[in-house]
Parts: sequence; C-alpha cells; structure tokens
Amino acid sequence: MKKIFIGATRQNDGKTMTSIGLAMGFKKLTEKIGFIKPVGQRYVEIDGYKVDEDSVLIEKICGFGCKLKDMSPIAIERGFTEKYIRKPDNGVLIGKIRKSFAKVAEGKDLMIIEGTGHAGVGSVFDMGNATVARLLGSKVVMVTIAGIGRPIDEIMLNKALFEKEGVELIGVIVNKVIPEKLDRIKEVVGMALKRKRIDLLGVIPYRRRLTWPTVGQVLENLNARLINGEVSLSNQVENIIIGAMTHHQALDYFSKRTLIITPGDREDMILAVISSSAIYQNKKQCFSGMILTGKVMPNKSIMRLISKTDIPVLDVDTDTYTAASRVHDLVVKIRENDKDKIQAAVKLIEENVDINRLYNRLD
Repeated sequence: MKKIFIGATRQNDGKTMTSIGLAMGFKKLTEKIGFIKPVGQRYVEIDGYKVDEDSVLIEKICGFGCKLKDMSPIAIERGFTEKYIRKPDNGVLIGKIRKSFAKVAEGKDLMIIEGTGHAGVGSVFDMGNATVARLLGSKVVMVTIAGIGRPIDEIMLNKALFEKEGVELIGVIVNKVIPEKLDRIKEVVGMALKRKRIDLLGVIPYRRRLTWPTVGQVLENLNARLINGEVSLSNQVENIIIGAMTHHQALDYFSKRTLIITPGDREDMILAVISSSAIYQNKKQCFSGMILTGKVMPNKSIMRLISKTDIPVLDVDTDTYTAASRVHDLVVKIRENDKDKIQAAVKLIEENVDINRLYNRLD
C-alpha cells in the first residue's frame, strides 16, 4: 500500500486544497483510496464524535466511503494540551491513531494522510507531524508558499525534523505563486532544491478567487446576525467598501462582488446600495452584501425596503473599523458547497503537479 503524508512549512499554506486536488488526481489511477487526518485542531461534532473539519470536507467531496470517526482519531479540544502535560499518556494516542488508520486503510491501494501545520506541530503532546508520519510509515510531500529564500529555509528546517524521525521527504509543492513569476520561481527554486537533493513536484499559481469568502463565511466568523437575504449567503466577497464617505462619493467605488460596511444609521448609504442593486439586478452580481455596525438599526421604512431585496444584510455589535479588519483578516477555507472553488483547486493541481510521477515515487 502506498502512503503519502501531506505536510506544510506553516499553517494555511494550502494543505487541504492540495489534499483535495491530489486525491481527485489519484482517483484516476486507483479508486481504492483512504484519507485520515490523525491530529485535528478544528473540529465539529458528528454523532457524538469530534471530527476534524478537513476530514468531513474531503469525505464529502471525494466520497472515499471511510467512517468519519476513523478519519479523525484525535481532535484537540480546549484544555487538551494542558491535561496531557499534567498527565501524559503517549501510548493512548498512538493506539488511537494506529487503530483508526488500520480501519481506514483496509483494502486500500493508497492512503492520504494530512498533517497539521509544520512538522513540529503536536510535539507538545508527543504527536508532532514528523512523529505521526514515522508512526504510520509514510513518505512526505511538503507544501510551501511562494518565494525563494524563506520557503527554502523553512523547507530545510522542516526536513530536519522529518529526517530526525527517519521519514523521507520525497518532494515539495510550491503554492500561491503570482502567475507572472511562475517560470522564475519554477527555475530558481527548482535549482536550489536540486542542490539540496529535494524534488520539486509542482508550482501552483495564485488564484485570488480562491481567497474570496462568501457572505455566509463572513456571517459565521463575525458572529453576526442575519437580518435579510438568506438565499444569497453564497455570494462571494471580492471588494470591501467602508461607508465613511458621502453616498454620492461611494457610488464611484461600487463594483461587482462588493461588501458594504456602514453604520446602521447611515440611511443615505443604505438607500444608495438598495438603489444601485435595483439598477444592476439584471446584470452580474454587484453587491455581495452589507454589514450594519454600531448597534444601530435603520428605521422601519428602510427595513421594509431592504426586505424587498435579496441583498444579504448582517448586523454586528462592533464598530465599522473593527468589522472591516476582521473581514480583511478572515482566513478562507474551502467548504463543500464551494463548487467553483473546488473545481478550480482540482484543476490547479491537475495542471501543475505531475500526479503520475508522484504516485510512482510512493513505492
């Protein structure tokens, strides 16, 4: 059985996107694929079990038919680390991972194992990524982000941790490369890695669209209240406008996939949004949605107008600046209903990573 451990030089380098893309590519070579994320930090509760979000996502997209509880044997809940430090029991964690892996791997030709953060994450409870990869006897592919000096430095640092555990790093995938720099990064980073005897398996161009959140994700992450437009929560957010200017000035900045953030008493701005939305209703989506801030709601007549539109309107207790900062800093994760993003991610991997060569390297 082939095994591939997908690690990264840091958080949010694109492990999950890479896992999805590779999984769909590998499915063309074999249908007998299993997936496991031995240690998960973000989880949901399903049937009484804490299951890592990425395991749920990948099973829903790829349909491997694995049991979710086995795809996510260890979920790091609040207080887990402190409890372990006070009363360490490495044997229990090892037992859980091995038992779940055996169940998921039964009858499979290939096992995809997704790590959590860089090689050392989890070391505080004796289950760092490098340790888990060694425990499961897997080879490693590392995902890093664009650049030259810093990515290579981070690759070598992570490689040292894997080598210390006797785990082989078979190659690197460089993610989020600005398209204009693709050929240069491929050449220069490829040369540098070759000197280090590391295989460059692929260079993936940056697609800004994959970083756009939906209004539904903004709603969830800001812990906002939805007051209109539930049917349009899948609207994507490309641009943000803060309603601190006059409404006629703001009109010059209105564009498609725009999220307006404005105090709830700026009724002139709200009316401008409603009017523009009506004008552009037969064209491509102009407004993604609107966030009302400052614990102030528009008067009832304005609310009635809002209710006659499909514009998602959210209400938050924070000020406008805080709301805008939180939206700007939002880390976008692919969701199961992000069909366009999933297709784009799969296509990016398919076009920029040599799946066949990687598959053969896993022997």
